[in-house]
Amino acid sequence: MNVFLDDLREIFRPGEDSPHGPVAPLLLAMTFVTGLVDAFSYLVLGHVFVANMTGNVLFLAFALAGAKGLSVAASLVALLAFVVGAAGGGKMHWLMQEHRSRLLSVSTLVQALLVAVALVLTALTARPVDGGFRYAIIVALAIGMGVQNAASRKLAVPDFTTTVLTLTITGLGADSRLVGGTGSRATRRSIAIACMLVGAFVGAIFVLHVGIWWPLAIALVLVASVALATRVLGTAHPEWS
Repeated sequence: MNVFLDDLREIFRPGEDSPHGPVAPLLLAMTFVTGLVDAFSYLVLGHVFVANMTGNVLFLAFALAGAKGLSVAASLVALLAFVVGAAGGGKMHWLMQEHRSRLLSVSTLVQALLVAVALVLTALTARPVDGGFRYAIIVALAIGMGVQNAASRKLAVPDFTTTVLTLTITGLGADSRLVGGTGSRATRRSIAIACMLVGAFVGAIFVLHVGIWWPLAIALVLVASVALATRVLGTAHPEWS
């Protein structure tokens, strides 16, 4: 229990010697956003992900093999748009590599604008979403998630990738005390997994029972809040910036 509480304290109340300052809770919020937007894209845009590209590679292969309900075009568009976003996020890093809080602030601001575009397009179309609206929404969200993934990669906070959980889950099992490991970072790994799980659950509930645009509205509020919080915290914690 003491180890668990110490890990929680490190995440949410980092000490002055913490190399990552207050960034961990912000990245957890972005992990929640990933669950929201992928729930939306999978359930509304026709079995395509805009954040988890491993799934899209598999969907592309299944679609090429003739599986029904999957789209070669949608998977390819999502993959290409994500790469464009990741390249943009990489460029931001090179321009702001000496100021990590500014990188997160700018990248989340750009992402907020793209989520806002997707939200407006979703509000303007009817369900089911198809045709030009479908691909425009995929492009906007996938670029935004590419930017997010690139920024989190450059920030390099262990186990807080915000979009990819395979290695996080692997570490949870491989480093477990049950197999003779140290059990290190089990708390942060579990929280990261829970954030995406809950985000996807919330997104699915809203899509299926309330309204298809709600997950994007929540995501927009969260991303914009992270952008603002990063701006403020970057000034308050110069050792992280």
